Formats: sequence, structure tokens, C-alpha cells
Amino acid sequence: MTFAIAQLKIPAAILFAAASVSTVFAAPTQSPAAIVEDVEGKAAGIQLMDYVTPGQIIALGPKDSIVLSYLTSCKHETIVGGTVTIGTDHSDVSGGTVQRTTSQCGGGAMALTTQLADKSAAMAFRQVPEDAAKKPIQPQLTLYGRSPVIELKPIGALVIERVDVPGERHDFVLADAHIMHGKFLDLAASGVTLTQGGIYRARVGTEQIVFKVDKQAETGWTPIAGRLIRLQTN
Repeated sequence: MTFAIAQLKIPAAILFAAASVSTVFAAPTQSPAAIVEDVEGKAAGIQLMDYVTPGQIIALGPKDSIVLSYLTSCKHETIVGGTVTIGTDHSDVSGGTVQRTTSQCGGGAMALTTQLADKSAAMAFRQVPEDAAKKPIQPQLTLYGRSPVIELKPIGALVIERVDVPGERHDFVLADAHIMHGKFLDLAASGVTLTQGGIYRARVGTEQIVFKVDKQAETGWTPIAGRLIRLQTN
């Protein structure tokens, strides 16, 4: 790169401008603020299980509605009508109504990174139940609903097995499972309820994560932010 610049003798001012433009285009994509749990009516461009980002505007008709679950603030909103502006921890609603509650969630710590996947794999395979008292297994996140929603690549099979005590295991052939929006599996729809206080490993292929179900986790269709696992490394 240095050699090419020297040969072409590009003026410094142009180089500075080009660098500035390059910086703008390289700006990172915003992280999602919330996930759409439900939508009724004709909210343009919005579907069930879409992620929405801060600053995004959603126009609703008078009878249209949308349900949002915020990933970090744990706000749960049911909005009817009006113009919705997505924020970092809640929505601003103009011309409509909003019912807002706060539920328990992991505060956004549901994403699996490659580093966490390696740690999860090491813990899951090294530890055996009889060693649990001496070397407790440390989960990467805690869920507050007993039926996880798992974001994954729907390839092969999903295995969820308890790792703090033996015996509990759930197997899913993803080709036959009910995958929402092409990448989400809701275990509530499959009738699967995990044990309160249990520690589990979820695995698809080489991607896996260890998580805990809170001792007071609720049963059924609880807010998604409290039971979401993003089982993807990219």
C-alpha cells in the first residue's frame, strides 16, 4: 500500500479525505436492542422473531400491534398503533399505546462466542457428575424461562443434556423441527420444560454452550429475552 501511494504521488489532502470516508464505511453494525415476539397487522418490513436496532422506526396502523422483548434492559412491551422508535432499553411511542413491564433476563449475555464455545466444550467434556462438588461447572449464562428459545444454524441435530446430574437429555432432528424465521427453535412449542436450577449443555455440531436454568425460572411462554440462547459463532 505504501509503495503504490509513493508511485502515484497522491496529494495528502485526498489521502486524508479517502481515509475519512473509509472510516465511515467501516463503522460497525449496531447490535440488536430487542426481538419481535409477536406482530399483528401490517407493520412494514417487520416479522416475527426479527431483531430491531436503536433508531429503527416502525409505523403501525391504528389496529396494528407489536410485542418487543428488549435484550439488555429486559423490558417487555406490547404496543398498539402509532409510530415506534426503537431505543437501547425501551421504545418511544407516538400516537399509540404501550404496555411495558420488566421481566428477568441475562442482560444481553446470551450470545455464544468462539471463545465461550471452547470453554463450554472443555467444561462439558472434562467434568463428570461425581466431580461436581469439587469442581463446579460454571455456566456462561442463566435463563429465566424453563423452555429456551435457541437461535442456531438448522443443520443436523440439537442435543440438550444436563451436566450437573446425569440422566436428562433432549434430542432434536432440526430438519424435522419447527424452525421459526429460518433459525429459531422455541422449546415451549415443542413441549420441552427444563429443570429449575439445572445446568445444561446445548450442542449443534461443534458449537455448544453451557447454561443454567434459574431456580425460580417460569414455565411456558415467558418473555424471549429471558430464555434466549444464540448458539452461533458468527
